[in-house]
Amino acid sequence: MDLSNLRPADGAKQSDNFRRGRGHGSGNGKTAGKGHKGQKARSGATRPGFEGGQMPLYRRIPKRGFTNRNSKTIVGINISALEVFDNDAVVSVETLLEQGIVKNPRDGVKILGNGELTKKLTVQANAFSKSAVEKIEAVGGKAEVI
Repeated sequence: MDLSNLRPADGAKQSDNFRRGRGHGSGNGKTAGKGHKGQKARSGATRPGFEGGQMPLYRRIPKRGFTNRNSKTIVGINISALEVFDNDAVVSVETLLEQGIVKNPRDGVKILGNGELTKKLTVQANAFSKSAVEKIEAVGGKAEVI
């Protein structure tokens, strides 16, 4: 094997210079692979979502409510997930990302009070539930809102 006999794998390259509609002898003449008549045999494709005049799906389905532009997507983390940190550690959104507890912090991280905490931690997050603050302070830690 050397540079003079390198070539693509079989079937990897396909020619796009295939001449359609150039007579019977070409093997793809007359209708040029489009069959006989009908909408798909003619030029000018229909727009996406067009169902031949039938009421399209996007108009048939009821539309309800609205999306508030000012709403925020907050990621909730249970207090039991903080057990992976060492004693006296500072837990922030960045450290949660490094540990893989939070994949995408979106608009903020809220610590929820589900589970038990046995380590003294300084937790810095966007929001806390009341029970989470109580459990963090019960073991001597601090809950700081950033």
